[in-house]
Amino acid sequence: MSIKSKINELRETLRQHNYNYYVLDNATISDYEFDIKLKELQKLEELHPEFYDANSPSVRVGGEVTKHFATITHTHRMYSLDNSYSKKDLLDWEQRLKKQIDGKISFTCELKYDGASISLKYKNGSLISAVTRGDGFKGDDVTANIKTIKSIPLQLKGDYPETFDIRGEIVLPFDGFNAMNKARIAQGEVPYKNPRNTASGSLKLQDSAQVAQRPLECLLYGLVADKLPVDTQYESLKYAQSLGFKVPDAAKLAHSIDDVLEFINYWDVERHKLPYETDGVVIKVNSLQHQDELGFTSKAPRWAMAYKFKAEQVATVLKTISYQVGRTGAITPVANLKPVELAGTVVKRASLHNADQIKKLDIRLNDTVYVEKGGEIIPKIIAVNLNERTLNSVPTKYITHCPECQTELVRKEGEAQHYCPNYSGCKPQVIGRIQHFISRKALDIDGLGAETVALLVNEGLIYNYADLYNLTVNQILPLERMAKKSAENLLKGIEASKLIPFERVLFGLGIRYVGETVAKKLANHFKSIDNLSQATIDSLVAVDEIGERIAESVVEFFNDIHNSTIINHLKHHGVQLEVSAEKIANQTSILNGDSFVVSGVFEKISRSKLKTLIENNGGRVSSSISSKTNYLIAGAKMGPSKLAKAEQLKISIITENQFLDKIEYSDI
Repeated sequence: MSIKSKINELRETLRQHNYNYYVLDNATISDYEFDIKLKELQKLEELHPEFYDANSPSVRVGGEVTKHFATITHTHRMYSLDNSYSKKDLLDWEQRLKKQIDGKISFTCELKYDGASISLKYKNGSLISAVTRGDGFKGDDVTANIKTIKSIPLQLKGDYPETFDIRGEIVLPFDGFNAMNKARIAQGEVPYKNPRNTASGSLKLQDSAQVAQRPLECLLYGLVADKLPVDTQYESLKYAQSLGFKVPDAAKLAHSIDDVLEFINYWDVERHKLPYETDGVVIKVNSLQHQDELGFTSKAPRWAMAYKFKAEQVATVLKTISYQVGRTGAITPVANLKPVELAGTVVKRASLHNADQIKKLDIRLNDTVYVEKGGEIIPKIIAVNLNERTLNSVPTKYITHCPECQTELVRKEGEAQHYCPNYSGCKPQVIGRIQHFISRKALDIDGLGAETVALLVNEGLIYNYADLYNLTVNQILPLERMAKKSAENLLKGIEASKLIPFERVLFGLGIRYVGETVAKKLANHFKSIDNLSQATIDSLVAVDEIGERIAESVVEFFNDIHNSTIINHLKHHGVQLEVSAEKIANQTSILNGDSFVVSGVFEKISRSKLKTLIENNGGRVSSSISSKTNYLIAGAKMGPSKLAKAEQLKISIITENQFLDKIEYSDI
């Protein structure tokens, strides 16, 4: 046998033993025998570097040091999930689904494991990258660390797609977590707080050899590709198992919401016997075609819902109430608590939301209050123990003036929060707007973080986000912890931000109610900041999904002379304030604002590509048929009720080919 053949044989043998032990939980070889074979492989690879393989089982031991984790853009965005806490929430969700989906809907129920989200990319069966969730659009490349986790296959088996992503959770089992803490305590070190945070922190360790020593596991739940050889979510889980992934067996196919609730009720009790942390159940529409039709909101898939188990509650004492000023001027009251441990972390503060919430719960200083983590993340006060209230207790009086600039607060009719109207002179608002401007989803300025923004404002170097483009190295150098190289990198990042497309700049301006999705619609419709600044409420409301509240906010923003001055400065510095010529060149008005519904399965191009083509050619995409719909693009397996409704309303029904001919599309 040749050296190359011997190396390949050892690799395949070790992969199979890894799979048997870490995925199937069925060891077929002793640890000693495994180590002997691994050392033999390592020695042969050392002697014959020409046979190097980035996915050899030998990389499991780690050793690669990463000082800077590169930022990677996800091929497919990693969305958040909408949460539910009751049967009513799930029934309401089901009713929304039925309005868009024909026929009976089935669901896949999966346990929601509490770990660190990860997206793994495979090409030709080999792991090529592992990226953290990040902000959903971009994450950190932690491939070297992920390769040390033995339940993650480095080389797949079976019949796999050429390229695909698979999503999962990196978790730390209770037994492993307890063993790690036992060792830390024995060494006189402070124990870790909880498995989830420890698992998440492990992914960003610089030395992958340290990661290899931690008993991390990866539980997979979602295949993502343009085309998959399965038709349902439940089939995809079984398919992923066949490729060598560790997919929990708890998943269940549910044919009704009653089946879903039965699953939830069972696991609300039985989850305490599991080896991992869980905080709920994820319910997904089973049919991948239905998922495709339902699509996404700006934040979450419409076809999935996370049901959260009842949160842990603790009692503690409310010491003081402080007030925070947000970038929009909104005032948020914050309860400062006697520190208490809750769900694995020490809680010292909790949001009180607004004056109405304080009044509703009759929250007072020195009250004993009950705190829980909303969705297991954000602490909130849910009740007051009135039996322990002192006789000299007095009702809480909400502040009347801004805690930062002392301007009298205002509260508009119909709104829950108080606001500080000192838009340009209230420092937290100024800092908050600039921090929003430089955030990842906006200008994403490399080398500039929230703390540095606050420092620049407090030192009087900037007063708004346009001032960033006036900064010099000599101005920045005297700042705390700022060396010449970092100052130069910061200015390079600011210069590079001038290439960020208009829609993200528009989002970064921080116009109230204008989020990512609205900014994109406004940018595509008006094409430039000049056109948008001249828009009336009527012309804004005419844009798809733009309501009166958003329209009024946009007009109010551009009527403010302070904002107009800042925008003129951004123009002067060359920031992108109009849609690029290249993008405009790829757009037409062929569809003349017509509304389209896309339904069914298509042969030539994907549903998402169809929607992009509609928008690029001046059309609008709607998720449901109504009297305002102009065309239904009908694919295979389209539901009969959607077809019947289109015929009833006399809506034009066209095929994929007819639509492509209509826009004269030939790039197939």
